[in-house]
Amino acid sequence: MSRQRSVKSVFDYIVIGTGPAGAVIAKTLTDDKKTSVLVLEAGENHDRDRPIRDSTFALELEERFFPQYFWQGEGVPQEDLDERSFEWTTGRLSGGGSSINGEQYVRPTTAVFREWERLLGPLWSPRRAITSFKKLEKYNGNTHNLKVHGFNGKIDIRQTPKEPTAMAEKLVLAIEQATGFEEILDYNDPATPIGPFTRWQLYQKPNGRRVSSSTAFLSSDIMTPEGRGVNGRKLKVLFKSTALRVLFNNRRAESVEFLKEGKCLRAFARKKIIVSAGINSTQLLMLSGIGPAKLLEEAGVSVVFNNPNVGRHMRNHTLNSAVFTANPKDTPIPPHDPDALFTGGAFLPDPTPGADPTRRGVQLIGIGSDDSLTITILYLRPKSRGSIKIQSDDPLQIVLADEAFLEDPADLEAVKNIYKIYIKNIAARLAAVDPAYQISSPTLDVIDNDVELEQFIKEDFAHNHHQQGALRMAPLQKGGVVDRQGRVHGVKDLIVADDSIVPFTVDGNTSAPAFLIGFTIAQQLLKQRGNRSFPPDQENVSEE
Repeated sequence: MSRQRSVKSVFDYIVIGTGPAGAVIAKTLTDDKKTSVLVLEAGENHDRDRPIRDSTFALELEERFFPQYFWQGEGVPQEDLDERSFEWTTGRLSGGGSSINGEQYVRPTTAVFREWERLLGPLWSPRRAITSFKKLEKYNGNTHNLKVHGFNGKIDIRQTPKEPTAMAEKLVLAIEQATGFEEILDYNDPATPIGPFTRWQLYQKPNGRRVSSSTAFLSSDIMTPEGRGVNGRKLKVLFKSTALRVLFNNRRAESVEFLKEGKCLRAFARKKIIVSAGINSTQLLMLSGIGPAKLLEEAGVSVVFNNPNVGRHMRNHTLNSAVFTANPKDTPIPPHDPDALFTGGAFLPDPTPGADPTRRGVQLIGIGSDDSLTITILYLRPKSRGSIKIQSDDPLQIVLADEAFLEDPADLEAVKNIYKIYIKNIAARLAAVDPAYQISSPTLDVIDNDVELEQFIKEDFAHNHHQQGALRMAPLQKGGVVDRQGRVHGVKDLIVADDSIVPFTVDGNTSAPAFLIGFTIAQQLLKQRGNRSFPPDQENVSEE
């Protein structure tokens, strides 16, 4: 079969992925109406679908598999969880994970950014982070410190509900009494990062509709539903376009090979290629020849740069739960605000003796129903480190994703202490506040029995979509894959911008740091770029 001659597809930048980082970068770079950007998105634009736009589906999206919105994948059996395996997936649609997550807006604390700053310099300082978050957000809620929030950004943040339910108030009172930490109003205020609260901050418009990177940064004032930039913006988003690998010329990232509706195509970047594919970014780098040389050679991939750090240092927060009976008279969510989603919560220190009492280590999420209250438990400072490996040079073959949950014994001890100290005491105080609230899973006798508690934790353990750090942002000799600006070590003009480059584990949900990473790297690219760009007639995709 002969190939048709076509105009070479050349853009100033190519961005892979429309998640929080990718969408921010694509929008920011094309604001000048001169710079051309091609964005490759494997999924479609589902912003108008009810399960995506309607926030009441948020918890269902995380609990039930919607094949039209997700990548298909499964991780390797977990040795320390009785060989159980968990899904390896994220959003496969415009907005990526931000279009299908639980909508919780949680910034990393000052303590986390101090670690980042010590390793990477002032670009990632607490002060810079707060300034950037203020530019990104459009806050709609209460706080004791207006200076820590922004009110003119692209990301709507709604603090909800305005009137907490009796169930939420009882839970928060019990947590106060059980832990000694007073109720806080705004957990994203750096001055109050620890304590229980009745009101979550969610990615929602004032009317409760979901806000994602797609609705915020690829909206109708930026592009058409088909992916064309509007009002002179030189932006092109190709949907149903799965990136396969980055191709190099003398170690310079030159082009991207991708699959679009059965055709293998190739697009070229004059300036840089930005990988913002989330959990798929590691596979992309390895298939492109960047990673442990032995692994790549065994997989049949030509080595461009040998970096044993690629795919290592992956972390994920643990996820467990405690279930209580509830007072049937207490509604879990205000009837007039079904988009509120959650029934209070808390951020607390790790209760393990010797742990830093001033740092977040635990996240508690209240999820109520008509007859029960579940406290979802996240341990935020795991020591276990997982890995990602390719099996072959086939881009469509599943990776070996080993999240190594509880591999470090200290993680299991920490989760046990959360039950023994926090959950047990909360159960006692909650029952004292209202006898209708009784802990049913795990029972108190299980919590008091070390062997039974360990087994309960392993059987109850659920999967969290908070993967981070597999392409760590750090100097090469300190386990790094990218530098402080996301530039991949050992090659030119290739950047990674997503949660895979997180250098130290964040202490909360991972969408906010992904937005921050995209915004920070976008600002650095603005400083570096020249004024030259390719004319519109060269922006056609060529078949390879």
